[in-house]
Amino acid sequence: MKYLSSFKKISRAKQLGLFLAGTVLAWTLGLPAFLGTASAAGLTDISDTITDSAPSYTANHVIDYTSSSTVTAGQTIKIQFDPAGDSFDLSAVVAADISATGMTVVPAIGNCDVLTDEVYPTIDSSAPDESVTLTVCAGDTVIAGVKQVTIGNNHAINPASPGSYVIRIAGTQADSADTRVAIVNTVTVTASVDTSLTFTVAGVATGTSVVVNGDWLSTTTSATAIPFGTLTVGASTTAAQDLTVTTNAANGFVVTLKEDQNLLSNTGADIDLFKDGAATAVPTTWTTPLATLGNEATYGHFGITSDDTDLNGGEFTSGGGRKYAGDFNTARQVFSHTAVADGTTQDIGKARVGFKIQISALQEAAKDYTNRIIYVATPTF
Repeated sequence: MKYLSSFKKISRAKQLGLFLAGTVLAWTLGLPAFLGTASAAGLTDISDTITDSAPSYTANHVIDYTSSSTVTAGQTIKIQFDPAGDSFDLSAVVAADISATGMTVVPAIGNCDVLTDEVYPTIDSSAPDESVTLTVCAGDTVIAGVKQVTIGNNHAINPASPGSYVIRIAGTQADSADTRVAIVNTVTVTASVDTSLTFTVAGVATGTSVVVNGDWLSTTTSATAIPFGTLTVGASTTAAQDLTVTTNAANGFVVTLKEDQNLLSNTGADIDLFKDGAATAVPTTWTTPLATLGNEATYGHFGITSDDTDLNGGEFTSGGGRKYAGDFNTARQVFSHTAVADGTTQDIGKARVGFKIQISALQEAAKDYTNRIIYVATPTF
């Protein structure tokens, strides 16, 4: 028994020795090494989403976080931009730019009212403390939980240099934490699209319902010929061609036509332009030639029309159409559009041009009246 008692005394002595040794070691290394460090409550899920990350560009900031402590009257929630430097520019930020969820932002301390979670903003744009501070109004509290603070209206200016910058949420509230935003150079994207233009002229066959601007067609055409044939005194003859344009020209296109000469025979006789040789510029209703003896320009005439309804305000089609012009001895617009065209949609990619001729009994006889019609399509890219 004496032996067992002595053994227990020795064991207790060893335990006491180990405890004392551990205590000395703990104080030598510092008690926190064993017990852990004490710290202020921290924010969680903190982030700052900016609308533009380019250097020196303006941006909105949407700052999200979750707090664990209530913020009481007079305490502050301070959002500090780049605490170690002076990189952001908040000089244009005003109280009206600040909004939040999880608390109510009022413009100033004088606006604190009946709500229980009001805060008012203070903006500091002086170096090195570029910050927005939200102070809890007297008698109010901001409870712990999910929060979002927005600095809007693109009044905050990013740092001039690319890099990673600290955004700190602190103040006199119990909680604090840091997040970061990355300021990066923009990426330039380039591409090219080749220009395109397809212009076609097609003949139009006569038929029981084939017209141009309300006038029935009496002559079949091809893409390269308008054969009026033998003209009948006193009767008008009408022919047409269809024009199509397909283009990716951003500003559209214009199609003009002109004749290279009046319809002319080898004898020198000609069929003049509508009406009665006057080369009428403002489209007007078709009339028969005056047939004034001694004035050969009135013996017969030749005119054009177009069914492009928005051409120069619908100059050929307004008021029921059937209007003709005669000033196509120089280039005359007959079809146009102000944007890209598909080659099929009326007035955008497709139009019909009409040609009308009429003679009187005084028109000089000849079997070889001829001229050439010249179309030009000009896109504007």
